[in-house]
Amino acid sequence: MVEPELPSFLSRPQGGGTPPIDQRAVLTAAVYVLTSGCSWRYLPPTFGVSPATAHRRISAWTAPGVWCRMHRVALDEIGARSGLDWSSVPVDAASVRAKRGFL
Repeated sequence: MVEPELPSFLSRPQGGGTPPIDQRAVLTAAVYVLTSGCSWRYLPPTFGVSPATAHRRISAWTAPGVWCRMHRVALDEIGARSGLDWSSVPVDAASVRAKRGFL
């Protein structure tokens, strides 16, 4: 569902180097680290992605807004299945900036 939103890292104009890592493996590793609280350096080798590669790729996805686009695609898909109830939405300081002087 979100795979089309992932930028392609297959072109290697400089040539040589190691073969590209599967985007899905990188995404799976990133979701594991971000949801489990695991440190990047303790990423299990079963993901098939080195911690350095996963972290570097995730950082590269953050700058062009890939995470926001993937989030929107996921919400649109869930909404299309009538799985979202927007009548109550949790909001915290991480989501919305608190204005000074308002209680």
